[in-house]
Amino acid sequence: MTKPTKRYGHADIICYALNVAEEIQNSEPKTWKEAIEGEDSQLWLLAMNEEMKSLRKNKAWILVDQPKKHKAVGYKWIFKKKEGIPGIKRPRFKARLVAKGFTQVEGIDYNEIFLLVVKHCSTRIMLGLVNQYDLKLEQLDVKTDFLHGNLKETIYMNHPEGFEEGENKVCLLKKSLYGLKQSPRMWYLKFDEFLIRYDFIRNRYDSCVYILKKKVCVLYLLLYVDDILIASANKEEIRQLKESLNTEFEMKDLGSARRILGIDIHRDRATSELFLSQSNYHKKVVEKFRMHQSKPISTPLGHHTKLSVT
Repeated sequence: MTKPTKRYGHADIICYALNVAEEIQNSEPKTWKEAIEGEDSQLWLLAMNEEMKSLRKNKAWILVDQPKKHKAVGYKWIFKKKEGIPGIKRPRFKARLVAKGFTQVEGIDYNEIFLLVVKHCSTRIMLGLVNQYDLKLEQLDVKTDFLHGNLKETIYMNHPEGFEEGENKVCLLKKSLYGLKQSPRMWYLKFDEFLIRYDFIRNRYDSCVYILKKKVCVLYLLLYVDDILIASANKEEIRQLKESLNTEFEMKDLGSARRILGIDIHRDRATSELFLSQSNYHKKVVEKFRMHQSKPISTPLGHHTKLSVT
């Protein structure tokens, strides 16, 4: 039976893999200073300005003097270079201002924090229905989704560096900023309230699947945090729903769904075929652990090999 050698045991292999992962350098900056001094400083600065513009537009906070009895939470910039779709969309530079919610105290700064997201099996079922009945499948992305949720608790946050507006001022948060423990839940409740008001019916088995039955068609909507899939046989009804959503929330219309949650959607309506692929994800995993230059073989172990858990 094959057993790990003393020199390279299971623990050694795991530690090696973790060390390799830590050594892989990412092109995304870790701090505000790195972003403004790095190679893509102008693009990151534009992303930060766009984020601050959204925060001001949504009236995420009001500036007040530092209170003596309340301690302000910190903040952190999160930078993400989102992959584009090859040949269709370029990579996007995205900056998020995140509150350091780990300093919040339960019962004082927050209560419930549970967030509902659509189940993967529901997504697969929906895609199956789309293919079977030749439905139109559209995708939307909610801009600054958490900022639409209203904050009930009193929380102060330090003002972001580089965007100061007065001395000794802190931000009294009015909206559920990213990073706060209750933000995801507040956003879901806000969006759920809107859909119910729009006469959608929440699925009893998956609270992020919504159905709207009309005389001319049926509309399906799936929600995964800020990613939305809409399916229907009627293009005009989809357009009207998009307009209604955009009046309440700031949306980005991504058109026909091509990628959802890192899964590529390949559809050929002429032949009634729909395929899902995670090739980009698999490629990243292989490169992350430096296996992209390895020689693949169909039988990594001999057919006579017997494995043992000991």
